[in-house]
Amino acid sequence: MERTRHISLDAIHDAARSVYGAAIRTPLVRLDLPPNGRRDAAATEIYLKLESLQPIGSFKIRGAWNAIRQLPPALVAKGVWTVSAGNAAQGVALAARQAGAPCSVMVMDTAPETKLRAIAQLGATIVKASYDECWATVESHRSHRMAGHFVHPFDDDQFIAGNATVGLEILDDLPDVDAVVAPLGGGGLLSGIGAVFQAKKPSVRVYAAEPETAAPLAASLVGSSPRYFDGWQASFVDGAGGKSVLPSMWPLLSTLITDSIVVSLNDVRAAMARTADRVHIIAEGAAGCAVAAALSGRAGSGRIVAVVSGGNIDLPRFASLVGACA
Repeated sequence: MERTRHISLDAIHDAARSVYGAAIRTPLVRLDLPPNGRRDAAATEIYLKLESLQPIGSFKIRGAWNAIRQLPPALVAKGVWTVSAGNAAQGVALAARQAGAPCSVMVMDTAPETKLRAIAQLGATIVKASYDECWATVESHRSHRMAGHFVHPFDDDQFIAGNATVGLEILDDLPDVDAVVAPLGGGGLLSGIGAVFQAKKPSVRVYAAEPETAAPLAASLVGSSPRYFDGWQASFVDGAGGKSVLPSMWPLLSTLITDSIVVSLNDVRAAMARTADRVHIIAEGAAGCAVAAALSGRAGSGRIVAVVSGGNIDLPRFASLVGACA
């Protein structure tokens, strides 16, 4: 197991100088909180970082562009590929199109139709696979079914440095931030955000948000080593909640993350509904997971930012999920 790993502030600032060639700087908006009787409620402000407004509807364009823009021309010519539940696939597909690289993506066969349509529209070749095959590919960094240069959807320092620009923007827009909550899929977003705050404002608490059906980081933190999550279940939170924490990601997650906040699927639905109602933003399941964790009270008091990581969910599915909360 890799014992040390570091995402440097220099690498993050280098990413920030280039990432807006494909990504946009997203807004930070306040989420109004109704009185709830909690003693610390008056001392808590929750803000939403709206990565759902990115050109692909997800933060993944940041990391994908930062990784692909640095590839040598010979690798670009051979093409790139990734594996994804849908958002990383869109990010890599768009970045590849801008770089002039052929692209193919291995996509989980549970990916929403809206993500599949977007990937196809970006010109990438789609290879469907089961969740287990996709996760095995994530762990091994290879697949006999794919060709070209593999762009890992999270376990890549350049990808993480690109994601970290989210943290730079949060700190710039809310210098007195006290805590940041983001969903955990593989850990590439949280590791980037954590690296920023460790370097620039280490007092900020950085929390992972995981669904109760798939919380490997919570289990790993309890066990002090990367673990599989027993009893893993698929859910509508398809962009978060992997089967395990990769050993290669553990050196980052174990040192940069304050804790993991595990939330119920009902709380995720309620958070998605509140985000739509109060901010008029569609949050997919992983993003709703972060909002639910921020609303839970377990991130403490003060100024708390929840990263709305993406908004790519089929509208009928979204309506059925939030309709149950009405």
